[in-house]
Parts: sequence; C-alpha cells; structure tokens
Amino acid sequence: MGTPEFAVKALAELVASGHDIVCVYSQPPAPKGRGQVLSPSPVHTFAQSLGLEVRTPKSMKAPEAIAEFQALDIDACIVVAYGQILKKEVLDYPPLGCFNLHASLLPRWRGAAPIQRAIMAGDSHTGVEVMRMSEGLDEGAIILTGREEITFEDTAQTLHDKLALLGASLLPVALAAIERGAAAGQAQVGEPTYAKKITPEEARIDWNRPARDLDFHIRGLSPFPGAWCMLQTPKGEQRLKVLMSRVTDEVSGEMPGTRLLGGLKIATGEGVIELVRVQREGKAAQDAADFLNGGLLNPGDRLL
Repeated sequence: MGTPEFAVKALAELVASGHDIVCVYSQPPAPKGRGQVLSPSPVHTFAQSLGLEVRTPKSMKAPEAIAEFQALDIDACIVVAYGQILKKEVLDYPPLGCFNLHASLLPRWRGAAPIQRAIMAGDSHTGVEVMRMSEGLDEGAIILTGREEITFEDTAQTLHDKLALLGASLLPVALAAIERGAAAGQAQVGEPTYAKKITPEEARIDWNRPARDLDFHIRGLSPFPGAWCMLQTPKGEQRLKVLMSRVTDEVSGEMPGTRLLGGLKIATGEGVIELVRVQREGKAAQDAADFLNGGLLNPGDRLL
C-alpha cells in the first residue's frame, strides 16, 4: 500500500528481492496539471508497468473495501506513505501482520510531513523505521532502523530521495526477520512530536526570524510547497518562492527583508541570509544571479 514517489522505491525493492506481490493499493487518480486531468499516482503507474493488480478504493474504511482486502491470500501487508487510515479489521487480517515504513526516528515526527518537519526544526539527524502497525498514529513497535545525517545542503527533496533509498533497502531485511518470527520489535521510547501537514500560510517567510531559522524553513519546504514571500514589481506585488538558501557570517543593521549589496543577500531579524535559488509566480526557477539580472530587487529594496 503506497501512493507517492517515496513508496515507488520500496515496491521496486520488494519485487527485486523476490517477494510475491499479490496486490497493490494506492490512492485514487487525482487531477493534475493545468488541465486537471485525472492521473494515477506514482505507485499506481509503476505497479501497472510491472503487470501487478492495482486497487484504488476511495476509503479503506468502507465495509466493501475491507471485505475485498480480507479476501486476498496474503502473508503480510507493507504500507509506505499510503495516505489512508487502516482500521483494526485490516491491520489484524494478514497472518504475519501489517508493517509501515516511516521517514523519521520515531516517536519524533509522527504524522504526515516528517521529512519537512525534521529540516524545519533544525534536526541534525533523521532516518527511516520499519514498524509493526497499530491503531494509533505511528505508535507501533520498531522492527528496524536506518539513520541519515541532515546537512546544510539538504532540502526536503534531497532528503526525501536519500530516505526513500535507505527505507527501501531495509524492507527485505525486515521481512526476512518477520518470516522467521524474529520481529517482535521494540517499543518507542521518548516524548512524541507530530509532523502536521504544511499549510500555505505557514510556508510564508517571516524576515524577522533569525537567519539560521529561516534557512531551515526554506530548505525544509523546498521544492514543495515552497517557502514564499512577496516581491514588489512594477505590475504590483508578486509571490516569490525561495527554493535554496545559505546563512552568511555577515551582520546588518538594515530592516529585516531588505536586500543588501553583493548578491541576493537579505537582512533578517538576526544575521544575513543569502537566497541561492528562487521562483517568481508563473515562472521557472532561477539561480540568484539570473533573477537579479531582471532588476526587480535592487539594494535597499525589501521583500515582504
């Protein structure tokens, strides 16, 4: 059971390691692009390319969806970013159990946006864990853990890609232990934190924050949904996404949000941040030098 690109690597590894995939579940096709054409999920598309059966129920809570699941002849169920809550009748059906691959070091960052939240919080490490699923949100016993450093060059996308590969590599090892009956797991230890979904308003950049916090914020939201601010243009205000940044060792007495001399450097509430890659509304992403060539933000101008 999986939906986004993160889960494709997991499915590919399970197939490559020789497991018999009885059925693949994914979220229903959703409108995409300017034409809002119904398009299957990445997992759906990949599974079909392998000739696997794909099911896309609107709700796994529906009695008919549960009954169809329970009619499958399966040993175990692997869940990777599926996007639906599974009821007890589903979790209890597979003889060996249901197992989830989650992109954090639990109990830190339970929930929907663990990769983004880890960078936004300034965590130095994160990871992936295979856990035995329970009815609670990401509360199950941990079967296997892989750790990954978060660097100052990481964005949500680069960290996503590293964790997708790491997580996929754990699944065959975890399933081997599960088949041997050696996967009781360890209870999660520590105070849980929750990775709630990112809202558009939360993604707005507050230049009054310290430069380091803003760098975490920008990289943690790149490329999607993208940290943003407002740019004053001759045609009025326009939204500007910031996709990559770095903290400088400079100081400034300018008002937060003011562009300084020397590149696309912006004064903040504490320190100076350099914007490396940006994207104007309706335009392609640009490196800072190309953006500045447009003359839309001169030294002394402010981002809002």
